[in-house]
Amino acid sequence: MSTGATPIGVGMLGCGVVGAGVVKLLQDKSALYAHRTGRRIELAKVGVRDPHKDRGVALDAALLTTDLHAVTTDPDVDIVVELMGGTEPAVELMLEAIRHGKHVVTANKEAIAKFGREIFTAANEMGVDVYFEASVGGGIPVIQPFKRSLIANEVTELAGIINGTTNYILTAMTEQARDLADVLDEAQRLGYAEADPTADVDGHDAKYKLAILASLIFGCRIDVDQIHCEGIRGVTATDIAYAKQFGYVIKLLAKAAQHERGIEARVHPCLVPVGHPMAAVNGVYNALFLKGDAVGDVMLYGRGAGQMPTASAVVSDILNIASDITAAKSSRLMACQHNHTGTLLPMSETISQFYLRLSTHDRPGVLGFVGSGLGQHGISIETFVQSRVTGGLAEMVFITRPAREADIQHALTQLKASDSVHDVSSVLRVGP
Repeated sequence: MSTGATPIGVGMLGCGVVGAGVVKLLQDKSALYAHRTGRRIELAKVGVRDPHKDRGVALDAALLTTDLHAVTTDPDVDIVVELMGGTEPAVELMLEAIRHGKHVVTANKEAIAKFGREIFTAANEMGVDVYFEASVGGGIPVIQPFKRSLIANEVTELAGIINGTTNYILTAMTEQARDLADVLDEAQRLGYAEADPTADVDGHDAKYKLAILASLIFGCRIDVDQIHCEGIRGVTATDIAYAKQFGYVIKLLAKAAQHERGIEARVHPCLVPVGHPMAAVNGVYNALFLKGDAVGDVMLYGRGAGQMPTASAVVSDILNIASDITAAKSSRLMACQHNHTGTLLPMSETISQFYLRLSTHDRPGVLGFVGSGLGQHGISIETFVQSRVTGGLAEMVFITRPAREADIQHALTQLKASDSVHDVSSVLRVGP
């Protein structure tokens, strides 16, 4: 196919770290991309807040504008790439681009998780595509494998480490026996964590990504606000040491599974057996472990963030759309084909093993009392240690056999109200 045809115009909303990486790839590999898609790919307009900022790439000043609407309405722009983040004005700008017949590429997991219904409905009505590979796994191909390579499968469950910041923090806490606050400060200095780390540390970033993944896998809309979400603020060096003693490492996991009565979707810290492949996923790396009915177990692994890995995913989406434009078609496989919202199981009905760390009064019969209290709610103990008797208090650590979340919470409420248990210091689930 000739590459001498009219170029495909790309307009960008935002040109920060990832945007500069996208510009670099489009400039450095223009001939290769033209060969692969059959058309030249050219930047037509770049919307920025500060046109004078040094972005580390050569950008023609004539391409820059502070009028973001000029990008979404420009007739020379075929594909709008949204790299602003957040929901406003990003969502409205994407919708405006769609209304003007533009295809959209975005790395914005919050926008897709919260406003996917509006965005994809508008895209379907206009006959344009919305691609969002970079919104979930950074440089790891996740969306395309689900939409294309694994299309023959029903995926029944997934578990993933999908936030590099928390994985970096937990890895350092594990390997160096450091506290969370100390490692978080280091992560911020190194640029792995934002100045306000709430989205990462409290699990919201992983929750948005899980909403997108669960929607893709189970073929329904997911109400992101119904996903159970816990971050890593409660994980201590003491918990990590006990986990190691029991043969586990602690990771922040996103988990989803299909059940007869609904979809289980949750984000929380989890004790992962040291022999499981995800236990070896360290630093800023991400991994996604899924089970298909035909293919069996599959694990996707790589850098979940960073300038060039994320830019790679963004440009891959641009090239996929460019190929479809050249072939004068849109991609039904990549379009959103579902409209109903899935039923999410209440967290209280999920089943997990649990790691429990209790501070109890050091006197005869307390162990029996705690064991009996758990047993009254159908909870049996798999592993137990007692240590650190100080100031009249003993520390008891249990790993239970699989139990219902509601039963664990009822048992802990009862134990907390007793005069034998001083404090429930930590409750973590065991997985993946």
